[in-house]
Amino acid sequence: MASSELFDLTGKVVLLTGASKGMGRSMAEALADHGAHVMLSSRKLDQCERAADEINARCGDVRAHAFACNAGYKEQLRALVDATHDRLGPIDILVGNAGVNPFYGPMSAITDDAYDKIMSTNVKANHWLVQMVAPDMVQRGGGSIMITSSVGAFGPSVELGTYNISKVAVIGLVRNLAAELGPHQVRVNAICPGLIRTDFAEALWNNPEAEANARRAIPLRRLGEADDLKGLAVFLASGASSYITGQALTVCGGSHMWV
Repeated sequence: MASSELFDLTGKVVLLTGASKGMGRSMAEALADHGAHVMLSSRKLDQCERAADEINARCGDVRAHAFACNAGYKEQLRALVDATHDRLGPIDILVGNAGVNPFYGPMSAITDDAYDKIMSTNVKANHWLVQMVAPDMVQRGGGSIMITSSVGAFGPSVELGTYNISKVAVIGLVRNLAAELGPHQVRVNAICPGLIRTDFAEALWNNPEAEANARRAIPLRRLGEADDLKGLAVFLASGASSYITGQALTVCGGSHMWV
């Protein structure tokens, strides 16, 4: 009989931002299914609590916990990390999934406020989180960090230019952190989703023409679903990926296999 220890996360403490719905919710569910205790965080506490309750009912155990945090504010991230320490203990796994995109259009038209919000939440907030959480992992002799980037990092866009730039920066952040933290056995990787059918990406898929175009361009001939992120999250969190760090792993149905 094959052993399941390769993907066993029993007793591991996970901090996951952007966790109340969509990809974050699916990743949290999968991590809890494999034994981890997960602190779910997003801006709205009621949504986090609802997600945590549903995950706990699914597991038949209290493995999911909720805390409200706007990832764009350093003091709120500090409170989130402190609450995770108080409730669950040192953090073994960090999933930086919170992200924003308040602007669609050419970079020539973006306001300074929108530009700053995208770069601060998508990039700097993850830098802050790693500064706060990595010491736990270094002290314990290892850990896993994954940050959500996007296949948008691999090319330009006339509508999503600033968002894509932020996701390129996430990959750069991941690689530098992987080099810095590797000697401490802390692994750092980027998750690069393609077009996933979530509320966040609704403007890109929720019309017949856009969906038809996407299906023609994707070798698997379907849009991604939030649950398609489950396996990669568990893989990167577990010992199954113990020799993988500094990578940008795509979940895109094959749409970006040529880049």
